[in-house]
Amino acid sequence: MPLYPVKDLSKAVECVILLHGLARTKKSLLKLERHLEKNGFCVVNTGFPSRKKTIQELSVDVIPEAIEKCFSFGATRIHFVTHSIGGILLRYYLAHNNKVPRLGRVVMLSPPNSGSEVVDKLRDICLFKWINGPAGEQLGTGPDSLPKSLGAVDYEVGIITGDKTINPLLSLLIPGENDGKVSVESAKLCGMKDFLVVHKTHPFIMNDKKVLCQITAFINNGIFNQD
Repeated sequence: MPLYPVKDLSKAVECVILLHGLARTKKSLLKLERHLEKNGFCVVNTGFPSRKKTIQELSVDVIPEAIEKCFSFGATRIHFVTHSIGGILLRYYLAHNNKVPRLGRVVMLSPPNSGSEVVDKLRDICLFKWINGPAGEQLGTGPDSLPKSLGAVDYEVGIITGDKTINPLLSLLIPGENDGKVSVESAKLCGMKDFLVVHKTHPFIMNDKKVLCQITAFINNGIFNQD
């Protein structure tokens, strides 16, 4: 008997798992959830206590349960859309656990794939620790950076990141173009299939209409629209 049985293979059901950002909730992805449902996808919008545990703990707490939900709906293919640290949870899970059966495509929004210089500068401040928790402290760019330890990907990934900030002070801590939390360069990932920069901010990139359309374009075609 397969680990994740599918109810009816004669009917294709594409499921999308959503993983939100640090110190956010699944409510931050409601607009994205509705957009995907309107486009025919079954959606599992997963909430998790991002401030309470490490990335390693969160990944194994959250992702297997979300996969089970997808297969309970009869999923024949599973995609992921992640925001910020959600992408690092997924990378960690796929690097350290069995591959997701029938894994489809992955879209990452503003992922700190090489860490964030903001964490390097602020991680020892009590307020930063309180807001971001143990997972936030793992997102630096130094030798102890968890994202930088994960290596290249061997599955289809499209990345969308922003170059507009709503926090100019934080942007001063980040070299090059950035969204106030993550630099454009840090969002890139070895093995990614496509990469897109939009003039949007880190907290709200997932609500932009054009970004929503690009997400479905990549899930459907494996490439962003080039217009």
